[in-house]
Amino acid sequence: MKTIDELLSEGVAGRRVFVRADLNVPLNGTTITDDGRIRAVLPTVHALAEAGARVVVASHLGRPKGAPDPAFSLAPAAARLGELLGADVAFATDTVGDSATATVAGLAGGQVAVIENLRFNAGETSKDDAERGAFADRLAALADAYVGDGFGAVHRKHASVFDLPARLPHYAGHLIATEVGVLKKLTDDVKRPYVVALGGAKVSDKLAVIDQLLGRADRILIGGGMAYTFLKAQGHEIGTSLLQEDQIPVVQEYLERAEKTGVELVLPVDTLVAAEFPDMKTKAPADPATVAADAMPAGRMGLDIGPETRKLYASKLADAGTVFWNGPMGVFEHPDYAEGTKAVAQALTDSPGFTVVGGGDSAAAVRTLGFDEQAFGHISTGGGASLEYLEGKTLPGLAALED
Repeated sequence: MKTIDELLSEGVAGRRVFVRADLNVPLNGTTITDDGRIRAVLPTVHALAEAGARVVVASHLGRPKGAPDPAFSLAPAAARLGELLGADVAFATDTVGDSATATVAGLAGGQVAVIENLRFNAGETSKDDAERGAFADRLAALADAYVGDGFGAVHRKHASVFDLPARLPHYAGHLIATEVGVLKKLTDDVKRPYVVALGGAKVSDKLAVIDQLLGRADRILIGGGMAYTFLKAQGHEIGTSLLQEDQIPVVQEYLERAEKTGVELVLPVDTLVAAEFPDMKTKAPADPATVAADAMPAGRMGLDIGPETRKLYASKLADAGTVFWNGPMGVFEHPDYAEGTKAVAQALTDSPGFTVVGGGDSAAAVRTLGFDEQAFGHISTGGGASLEYLEGKTLPGLAALED
């Protein structure tokens, strides 16, 4: 896999360089609530602009249905990119149409443009190879070289991620090179004990990675909504907590495998429960109660790990040589249910080992809860991509960058 450093050494002055970034930022209207993904691509964009390239940045945002939708415009992200670069960033109001063609043609060396949301064109996400290829052909006409730096999208077989690199000289950007290096430390060069903390809502989202980790990790800590399917699999009452009943047989098999292989699979010993899901608009006090994880009352739902579980999980993380964390421990967006996620994040910052926050809601939680990002070994920009890499899958966007 060639990197941007090799492209820069070849010389890029005056050349059009297409950067597939991940500007899929959360928006409240047109206000960006977390610009972490824009900041992540800055080193690549800045390096190319400084070297005199005509930089064309492209990304998706949200899930528009293959047609323009103002709610998913990249205009706010383009404006924020300009602010962070300290330079004007041109914005094309389409992907491969007249605006994109004119905007790119108008760039001088060292200038940057962002084209509109790639998913406004149905060819970007099409499952039909010909349709994706036709869109990739039109994107290729905008550039002389391709730099893949949208790690959060490399697990997607999309036109700008998979098909476009085959049509241009292609290189991995600084972010992707860093992300792959980190993931190799979680698979090929692991310092032990290797502890994995998994949370989030659905156990089905994590089954494949648990399957792989049962042969690699020393300890797996389970939290979030997915924990209640594990507790149910052990025969415990979970009230109205989130449950994926169809996954219980698989979870039971994983519990048995963990015991046989000596992997510590650690579940909550207590949990915060309430009569109903909290009001996320007003964030009004929810008055939760703490109960033992094996004594949850019927009619109540679990919404965060309890204080004893926080202490337990912190102790299981304290001596780790390597930590991977993906998924919050509870409904961290509400102050009454943020302590579990906060405790795990704090344990990672206190850990002497190499700590990785695996993107997605975990990365958002770190920033929302006010942690110093530099206190972690690495904060990934791609939760889904990280998980699929750890599952052992071939990621289309990484395969496309290989020579």
